[in-house]
Amino acid sequence: MAKLDLNNLTLAGARDSLRARDYSAQELTEAHLEAMEKARALNAFIVETPEQARAMAKAADARLAKGEAGPLEGIPLGIKDLYCTQGVATTAGSHILEGFVPQYESTVSSQLWRDGAVMLGKLNLDEFAMGSSNETSHFGAVTSPWRRQGSNVALVPGGSSGGSAAAVAARLCLGATATDTGGSIRQPAAFTGTVGIKPTYGRCSRWGIVAFASSLDQAGPIARNVRDTAILLRSMAGFDPKDSTSVDRPVPDYEAALGSSIKGKTIGIPKEYRVDGMSPDIEALWQQGIAWLRAAGANIVDITLPHTAHALPAYYIVAPAEASSNLARYDGVRYGLREQGRDIVDMYEKTRAAGFGKEVRRRIMIGTYVLSAGYYDAYYLRAQKIRTLIKRDFEQAFAAGVDAILTPATPSAAFGIGEKSDADPIEMYLNDVFTVTVNMAGLPGLVVPAGLSAEGLPLGLQLIGRPFEEETLFTLAQVIEEAAPKVGLPEAWWG
Repeated sequence: MAKLDLNNLTLAGARDSLRARDYSAQELTEAHLEAMEKARALNAFIVETPEQARAMAKAADARLAKGEAGPLEGIPLGIKDLYCTQGVATTAGSHILEGFVPQYESTVSSQLWRDGAVMLGKLNLDEFAMGSSNETSHFGAVTSPWRRQGSNVALVPGGSSGGSAAAVAARLCLGATATDTGGSIRQPAAFTGTVGIKPTYGRCSRWGIVAFASSLDQAGPIARNVRDTAILLRSMAGFDPKDSTSVDRPVPDYEAALGSSIKGKTIGIPKEYRVDGMSPDIEALWQQGIAWLRAAGANIVDITLPHTAHALPAYYIVAPAEASSNLARYDGVRYGLREQGRDIVDMYEKTRAAGFGKEVRRRIMIGTYVLSAGYYDAYYLRAQKIRTLIKRDFEQAFAAGVDAILTPATPSAAFGIGEKSDADPIEMYLNDVFTVTVNMAGLPGLVVPAGLSAEGLPLGLQLIGRPFEEETLFTLAQVIEEAAPKVGLPEAWWG
């Protein structure tokens, strides 16, 4: 089989072909390592691990030959550089962690290796996952493999999991881990024509993942299609006694749920998601998605989520507040960057000034301010009350019989590198307007590609579900995926 064909395989297709011995895990891995070399201009990877990948692929071939294949045996994956990987540098996209090599493995990545997956390397991200475009990384911006029709302007892949989304879209790996604090799986998936799911809070362990905002962060996968994403989530999910927020309940076979009828399912359409400035392409896509689900037998109902308008400002108080606490551990004492100072306080100040980028410093200062004496009640406490009201809005909709909610994923298609990051940061924060409510309420949210903009760029739709009912989202997403026009990159995009 030609190497290009190996890169164009889906994860499910590669899994089945490896078991049929159509080719080896080593051949599949080499094809992806070669693609990574050709695509370094995208800057999707911070660290490449070719020798480790070859060793893991060789071990996978041995298990395949013995008939001892795991669920992901021989599948080449990229790992977001927020996941600690034993013996492999983990930076969180920040200068302050440059050179840090963990002596332990995150729970989620260890489960992928347990199931036979192969690690190609560590994927680029916004620094400490703080960003919506993957432009804040200390290691440079990630470039999307997509371009507007008739233009060669470099576009963002979305953030913070932009390296994950770009690598999957560009056929550099068959799937990737990602994290989502306010939309950082779903927005990049929408921008790159891939599928991404933020599971219910507590579905995947956060142990060994560098923390941004602990009550919002959740691990999840990005992959080529709905089936591949379902396969990855089954391996990533599960109870972990090392994570106090991990939920002890069985992990379903998400792939087995695919193909189920959605006849009789009730889909809510929230009026509050029609926001000023939303692209006409997005509105048209939303209506098309409604039509596809209705044609498949779903009942469509209008619903109201009245506190949606307050979600974004509340999120940008809660998340920075938690970040300011989590990032206090980076002080130059135990690991990572250390700048010399006159005394320990001077060393702290110089280390943090040199180690943190502008966006991270901005969020630390906002978070510290809203937690300070005299402002805690006015800002942080009020934001937490709004968060409770947002969660109640969803609970009331589900209690009224709604099985899932359909919304746009982003207000627009991908934008150019520098177009928003050089402007008012508030404009960049508005990219999260459709996604932050899901994190505030701890719900599962999935984005599936559903069409192209007038400029030929991918657009996605978001499905929001009841807690721990990811199977419903996968089933609904597959209906949209099968009805939507296929979204695919030009074959030789890296030329």
